[in-house]
Amino acid sequence: MTEFVLVPGLFTGPRAWRAAAEELTARGARTHLVDLGPAADLEEHIARVVESVDAIGAPEGERDIVLVGHDYGLHPAVGAADRRADRVARIVYVDTAPVRDGVPALAALAHQEVRERLAAGDTTSGELPPPAREEWQRWGSTAGLSDADLDLLTASAAAQPVGTLTQPLRLTGAAERLPSTGVLCAGSGATLDTLRMLVSFGDPALAALARPDITFFELPTGHWPMLSCPGDLADVLLAAAAGEGDCLVVPEGAPGAGAGGVPGAASGGVEGAASGETPVTPAYQRPFLFDVPPIVRERRGAIDLYVPEDAATAPRPAIVFVHGGPVPAGVEPTPRDWTTFVSYGRFAAGQGVVGVTLDHGLHEVSAYPTAAAHLAAAVAEVRADPRVDAERIALWFFSGSGPMAAPWLREQPSWLRCLAACYPIMRPLPGWGADDPRFRPAEVVARGGTPPFVLVRAGLEASAIAATVAEFVTAAEAGGAPLEVLDVPDGHHGFEGLDHTESARMAVREAMRRVLEHLGRG
Repeated sequence: MTEFVLVPGLFTGPRAWRAAAEELTARGARTHLVDLGPAADLEEHIARVVESVDAIGAPEGERDIVLVGHDYGLHPAVGAADRRADRVARIVYVDTAPVRDGVPALAALAHQEVRERLAAGDTTSGELPPPAREEWQRWGSTAGLSDADLDLLTASAAAQPVGTLTQPLRLTGAAERLPSTGVLCAGSGATLDTLRMLVSFGDPALAALARPDITFFELPTGHWPMLSCPGDLADVLLAAAAGEGDCLVVPEGAPGAGAGGVPGAASGGVEGAASGETPVTPAYQRPFLFDVPPIVRERRGAIDLYVPEDAATAPRPAIVFVHGGPVPAGVEPTPRDWTTFVSYGRFAAGQGVVGVTLDHGLHEVSAYPTAAAHLAAAVAEVRADPRVDAERIALWFFSGSGPMAAPWLREQPSWLRCLAACYPIMRPLPGWGADDPRFRPAEVVARGGTPPFVLVRAGLEASAIAATVAEFVTAAEAGGAPLEVLDVPDGHHGFEGLDHTESARMAVREAMRRVLEHLGRG
């Protein structure tokens, strides 16, 4: 019989897990709820999980325990697994990223302000007070939680000792060899497709998840599935214990991809695959929606220009295409060499305007200020080119670059004739742990008076991303901001390489037509 050791996350205790534990018990499993309680540091919490493991009797050498950690709880869970690897059959992490040796739990805190304050050494209080009822959303997506769930979460919350967050996790490597399962919560922005996209960038740390004994499940809920959908979570945990779930495939050419195809991940709707399958091509490197003229780029440092052949006769407007992210540093090819952006640059040049692509350095969620500065420098360089009409510029954002539209909407330079975006993330997602107020486009358009904005929405967008777009649309309507919305009902995130449908082709062509119209080229 499988023994589940359930380790609660930040501010929560055994009570939060009670409903899920009852569901597991009803399905024939045994459960053990760990009460982490007050502690001086992480090692004390690890010791309490180890005590729970040691209290479970089993024949010598039998691995019968599944350790389940939710957000912060994964740190003591993995720490205990590292010390009792001979007893653990699998580690399950619920809506949290894998942990690493030497990295404190502080690094994964969802609340950016608190994370930065503690990282700067402000630990005088000794503990983090639990959130008030209306503050839980600062610590994770509350999607799926009822009023009763929020009441329970608030009533049972306890302060988190700061020492448990600042002490680095120390591992011997024993836990790293154990099978594991990630339970992704779509309300937090963590989906299988998102994971596949991130792994397709070639990040070696994520490519390490490419093992047949590492599986994934996705739940359509927020950060606390043990409250919002305890039955579904119980089903997933039982399936995980049985070794079920999606594996991933590393894309061809990515670091860690073997000659025959190692289980890993790829962007865009690729199903889980077993070892030995052919590596897949990332969506952004697949053929574009339609043929574009083979215009040769001009490389100028961090930017590429696609210039119409007759641009020398008169300056032309320019469209700057801003890739998404975060894209890990060192990824090759870099975004401006991806098929998607090469095609957009050529498409623009074929329409008689200068197309511009760039690499702006959004390598992590905390890098929006850096990426925004790089974008501003690139725009200035483009406007200085004698073949460009400096008074007619458009910016076109994609995916995670959406928040970078906020400064341009706020500053409203007279030469910025319009902005556009395809499947944008219009605010950092709940699980990112970053929410810089300078990068909230919805707050800007709510005040009105902003430049025209052409928005292309993907109908099959992840729920967490779609929520940021809906917030932006609602704010624009309330502020009377000029917003033009085009929909691709059957389109996924990154549809240019995934969904070669007539609706996708029509939306991109129409978006270009409208941008050109705002640039005076209609």
